[in-house]
Amino acid sequence: MTGEFSVVAREGGARAGELATAHGVVRTPAFMPVGTAASVKGLAPWELERLAPEMVLANTYHLLLRPGIGAIEALGGLHRFMGWPGPILTDSGGFQVFSLAQRRKIDDGGVTFRSHIDGAELRLTPEGCVEAQRRLGVDVAMALDVCPALPASRPELEAAVAMTSRWAARCRAALPPGDDTMLFGIVQGGLDLDLRRRSVQELAAIGFEGYALGGFSVGEPPGAMWEAVAGSAPLLPQRRPRYLMGVGTPRDIVHAVAAGVDLFDCVMPTRNARNGLLHTSRGPVVLKNARWKGTDEPPDPACGCPTCRRCSTAYLRHLYLAREAAVVVLATVHNLHFFLSLMRRVRWAIMAGRFAELRGELLAAEVADD
Repeated sequence: MTGEFSVVAREGGARAGELATAHGVVRTPAFMPVGTAASVKGLAPWELERLAPEMVLANTYHLLLRPGIGAIEALGGLHRFMGWPGPILTDSGGFQVFSLAQRRKIDDGGVTFRSHIDGAELRLTPEGCVEAQRRLGVDVAMALDVCPALPASRPELEAAVAMTSRWAARCRAALPPGDDTMLFGIVQGGLDLDLRRRSVQELAAIGFEGYALGGFSVGEPPGAMWEAVAGSAPLLPQRRPRYLMGVGTPRDIVHAVAAGVDLFDCVMPTRNARNGLLHTSRGPVVLKNARWKGTDEPPDPACGCPTCRRCSTAYLRHLYLAREAAVVVLATVHNLHFFLSLMRRVRWAIMAGRFAELRGELLAAEVADD
């Protein structure tokens, strides 16, 4: 049944689970490639399908601006529009709106902002945010939240938690249980565990199909984030999926899985691919570095992705320096394969009772590179 989540194995705090959606079962822990504007940058839909992610992410803010929610709805919904048959989660757009510090004005009813494309004034309310995601036909929608940048004062964090809870209740009322689109609430509170606990309690009282930890990886040191996630994740409802938004490096992911997080997304694999950085089992490979000029072996001899099966590091370096578009595709395929393979290994290890062993190996070998 759509919306059902079951934990099929545990090891310590780490969990392997299954989330039923209208477009298939999402096996967790899972990493979601970011397809902000209805496209994972650098990949055709069939390449994305070959990589077989459990779920992909798109962004309501960017789709609202162009081509527009109505245009996508008229063309059959987001799945058909982007040629992706599997589950889709959409961010509410709150993070993007609140990053427009000089272009937005917040009040209790919602947020008024100016488009970064043409300066047009737009209004986003909790109800409008949910309605937009429902019309897109996505599997998981995110409630509109207030995401303060860190460091932030205690009064700023308290205000963000309070408004996030008020908006969450309005989002829930706009999409009652039983719809094919699930709704996740977003926990705020910065690095303050007491505020995180308050936020969890308020959102759990409203009731959502899943819960996300928002407001991380927004300027805080990695160690502080790991500590706050480790303290926050166990507070979330046990029988619902847990999503750490916008995080992160393989090391971040391994730490968060140990704390009990189920879902992740980050632009890192695709952005780093465009910038000529490949994630490998031996650490990062930076293509512009001269050391790779004569290297006839693939970037990662231990990798079975199409890029590593066909291309030498020297060839990829040549393409990058020549600014050939093909390098973006090849590097993106590799980096996403690396992240998705990491998650499959982590899931297998949890189910086999070997996650602690794998975690130690990954961190000791610095596979989880910063």
